[in-house]
Amino acid sequence: MRVSVPPLLPETEWQRLKDAEKALALQLQREGVWQHLWRVAGRYENVSVFDVADNDALHTLLSGLPLFPYMDIHVTALAQHPSALAEAEGLPQCPT
Repeated sequence: MRVSVPPLLPETEWQRLKDAEKALALQLQREGVWQHLWRVAGRYENVSVFDVADNDALHTLLSGLPLFPYMDIHVTALAQHPSALAEAEGLPQCPT
C-alpha cells in the first residue's frame, strides 16, 4: 500500500486521518485480521498480510481504511507452499 498525500489537504485533516488509520490498524492486528505490517524503508508505503475469508472481505476491509482514498494498493493472493518449513515440520501454517 502506497499512500500519496494530497497537497491541498489541511494538515489537521491529514493528522486526523493518520490517527484513525493507526487506531484501526492496531485494532485489526489485535483481532488477528491484519497479521503483518512492514514499512517500506524510505517511502510512505507498507507491505501487509491479512487473514480474511475471501476477496470480497479483503476489499471491504481495504476500502474501509481511513487513508484508502489516498492509497495505491497492489494485492497478491498467497497460499501455503508444500515445501515451507511449517508444512515440512508440522508447524502452524497460514490460515486458509
